[in-house]
Formats: sequence, structure tokens, C-alpha cells
Amino acid sequence: MTTNSSTTADHLAPAFSPLYQQIKTLILRSLQAGEWKPGEPIPSEIELAARFGVSQGTMRKAIDELAAENLVVRRQGKGTFVATHAEQHVQYRFLKLVPDSGDIAAEGPAVRTIVDCKRQRAAADVARALALRTGDAVLQVRRVLAYRGVPTILEDLWLPGVPFKGLTAERLAQWHGPMYAMFETEFGVRMVRAEEKIRAVLPDDEQAALLQVNTATPLLSVERLAHTYHDTPMELRRGLYRTDTHHYRNELG
Repeated sequence: MTTNSSTTADHLAPAFSPLYQQIKTLILRSLQAGEWKPGEPIPSEIELAARFGVSQGTMRKAIDELAAENLVVRRQGKGTFVATHAEQHVQYRFLKLVPDSGDIAAEGPAVRTIVDCKRQRAAADVARALALRTGDAVLQVRRVLAYRGVPTILEDLWLPGVPFKGLTAERLAQWHGPMYAMFETEFGVRMVRAEEKIRAVLPDDEQAALLQVNTATPLLSVERLAHTYHDTPMELRRGLYRTDTHHYRNELG
């Protein structure tokens, strides 16, 4: 390894960390800093190995881990690219509600209605989830997703105020791609990992009205905490899903 503090992994990771893990951390920092944008190619393994002063085998192992975590995508004969939510196969990575027919393509994209988009002070539970202080600025978004004219998903989102300064209901309404693609394109925030909690609930009066169901209709509640690089929480999302024509699908293994 080179002794230059800008590239050596020795100063950036614990001594017991395997070398390829240290290199992975360095690459993650470059991704987070925007050195390579979503959808763009990263340098070859040979170039990166020379840059960080390690063997090509060590570099390949670091890239393998990044690919396994869907942070980069290998394309045969073309190289390795930064993964992006704008790609078709990635768009459905975080959307698990599918029609009972199983044909997402035939159903077509959801029609999205922005119900509300406002800045507010973070309540204690939101601040805790987003690693903020209670009272810090957050952006709350409420939207309804309808499939074939039927309101199917009601979502409430909370985003840290600083990274998403300038996000408005108008900008959300004018964006026609996936929301996570907007976050990475317009605000430089890429969601790379999410964890979810799922339970069955009954809606309150307002939720029932927005989903055009009665308050005795059981709904699937999905609470998601999405993270950007280095496990930094960037979005708290609470969704209510109708399951009379759709189901929640998760592929394991």
C-alpha cells in the first residue's frame, strides 16, 4: 500500500479489517463523494489496483462485495458501473407490491398524487429513525399511488431537511420516474439499503378516504428506513397497502 494518507487504507479502517474491506471502504467514500455518478463506469480493476497500491485480486474481491450489495453493476465486455435507480431492473428492488396476476409490466406505472409536501420539525420518533435531533428540520411528503384508477398505496415519507433542501410538491409532481431516481439525480442522495417492518392494521378515517376503503378494511402497513452509503439513514417511509388485488412479494435466496 502507498503511504499517502489520501489513499492508504491503514488510517481509514481498523487494523484487523481485511485489506479488501479497507479498499471497499475507500471506494465507498469515492462513491459517496460523487467521484463516479450513478450510471457511470468506474475505473477498471487494474487502474483501481494501481491507484490504491494493491493486487488485482484484492481489488476484484472488493468490487465483488460492492456488486453483491447492488452498489455497482458488472456488464460483460463493458466494465463496472455505478448502480442507479433509473435502471428498469432496479426500480422494483424496493417496491414489493405486485398485482395478483404477477404481470407488473401489463399493469403499467402507478399514477402518483402528491397530497402534501411540507417542512416541519422532526418529532421524536422521526428524529430517532433519521439520526437527527428532535425539532430538526424534516420534509414530510404524503402521496397516493393508484393502479388502473384504483388508489392502492398511501405513503408518508420523512426526509432530512438539509440534504433535500428545495424539494417541493411541484418538483415531485413533475418528476415521472422513480422517486429514488429523483433523489440521486436531483439531490445526490442514493438509497442503497432498506429495512422494513410489516404488520396488518386498520386505517383511520383520513387514510381510508384517501384509499377509498372503509375503516374496517385490513391494510398492510410497511415501515421502511432507507439508508445511503455508510448506513446513513435518509428516509423514513410508512406505507399502507391495499391487498385486495395486490400482494407483497419478497424473493429470498
